[in-house]
Amino acid sequence: MFNLMNCRLQCSCSRGRCLKGLGAKAQIARGDQAPGPGGLRFAPRKRHKRMSHFFPPALFLLLFSPLLSAADLSTYRGFQFGMSRNAAVKHSGMNASEVTLIHKRPARIEELSWRPRRFSLNDTDPVEEVALSFYDGQLFRMVINYSTEKTKGLSSEDIIEAVSVQYGSATRPATNTLLPSDSFSEGMTVMARWENADYLFTLVQAPYGSTFELIAFSKRLDGLAQTAIVAGIRLDEQEGPQRLKTQERDARMEQQKIRLVQQGHFRP
Repeated sequence: MFNLMNCRLQCSCSRGRCLKGLGAKAQIARGDQAPGPGGLRFAPRKRHKRMSHFFPPALFLLLFSPLLSAADLSTYRGFQFGMSRNAAVKHSGMNASEVTLIHKRPARIEELSWRPRRFSLNDTDPVEEVALSFYDGQLFRMVINYSTEKTKGLSSEDIIEAVSVQYGSATRPATNTLLPSDSFSEGMTVMARWENADYLFTLVQAPYGSTFELIAFSKRLDGLAQTAIVAGIRLDEQEGPQRLKTQERDARMEQQKIRLVQQGHFRP
């Protein structure tokens, strides 16, 4: 959807300076006609002057660098899709112990909840939380939740315009599109998308209020992760009864150990 702009700057140089005192040749160089037979002088021939356009490199970067970076959907605030879990934890400033295990079979699915304001004195940051999801140790999805307090009074167009500054022009769904949500039974409405062959950013809005989320993922890794999650849920369902029996047995054994210790220490 977004292609990097190929800009070529062309500059032209003025040529044909007039040199005084060289007679007819100098006149011709200026575009004048030399005197004809009988001393007649023809009207000077008009030449169209080419405009010279030259952009210094610094000015070029200033004007076009936002456009060149707009197509990069592979990153968000320094988090790069495909980066390792350890690298993401380090970049977030959090600890590895704060990573939550969601599934460990057939692939390891983990999640880290990052709150930017925990590490910043900037109280104006609209991001409340970013849920980072990992597939076998690789970052595959980010869900950015915006603070309702910071988005109060903003329209969806305001949010779309702000995101477009970073990721380029947005596309809007032709029909009303809903995405399922754990927080809202009605689902969340898709407001806009930013997409290329490898990545997708989707802005969604809650059915009421000023709750917005920006859902971003790597198409390849997200596809692998979703397949693994479905398989993991199926395994949990199949092995659930046996796992429950094992947990109950372990709980009884632990209770028995505690009982034996307490019997040895109890005095009436």
